[in-house]
Amino acid sequence: MSIARTQSLLKFFLLTFALAWGAWGVAIAIWSSAVSILRWPVFLVGVFAPAIVALAFTARTDGRAGVSALLRRIGRWRVGLGWYLFAAGCMAGIKLAAALLHRLLTGAWPRFGETSWLLMALAIVPSTWVQAGEEVGWRGHALPGLAARMGLARASVLLGVIWAAWHLPLFFWPQSDTYGQSFPVYLLQVTALSVALAWLYWRTGGSLLLVMLMHAAVNNTKDIVPSAVPGATDPFSLHSSLVAWLSVGLLWVLATYLLFQMRAAELDSPRGE
Repeated sequence: MSIARTQSLLKFFLLTFALAWGAWGVAIAIWSSAVSILRWPVFLVGVFAPAIVALAFTARTDGRAGVSALLRRIGRWRVGLGWYLFAAGCMAGIKLAAALLHRLLTGAWPRFGETSWLLMALAIVPSTWVQAGEEVGWRGHALPGLAARMGLARASVLLGVIWAAWHLPLFFWPQSDTYGQSFPVYLLQVTALSVALAWLYWRTGGSLLLVMLMHAAVNNTKDIVPSAVPGATDPFSLHSSLVAWLSVGLLWVLATYLLFQMRAAELDSPRGE
């Protein structure tokens, strides 16, 4: 991997953080102001920052052909049914396994979420397309570049740390569902999920659709068994619920197995299509 490519990736991460954190800061600043009607559009600019920056960088370096090649990966749907089942059901399976371990360890079931499973499943469909705002940038643009430098396994871990850090401001925003929760626990969870997403991306031949689906499924099924601690106020604390720690442990059991599978894996660049 060339020095120029490394510098390009560094610039991608810096601009993605700057755009997202800047947009979220503006959204919070105008939340109750006379222009509060703009708060959600501005907030969504931050959510879509990884894709916005990735597309801008790709257009600059590879032109329209590069942008088309990257976006075509969203339409890569011809993969086996098992990959769809893994993408849609992985987090639900982790959470249900954590609930069972909780029962075995404490003698009591943890609290289960109140949202119906049908509603969760229905919400995954529109949410999948929203995840393009992140996945075009993280898995579509950044992961192949990092993997070319350090291998897919290590790249998936590093990208997970960066991905988690990108969410950090939301732990200080009262309107966020992560407000006051333990960021170290979140970091461990998201890094493990990054490994699983990288593995899925690799095994499906670079399908952004499948990682978008998995990202949406994680967001919409994680509260089958909620992990959040009510009233938490210290994002840098290690204090979290037993369900959260059990979920992290199970995710890392899975991630360790997938890292072993990816130890010699290689990714094709979207530009090579």
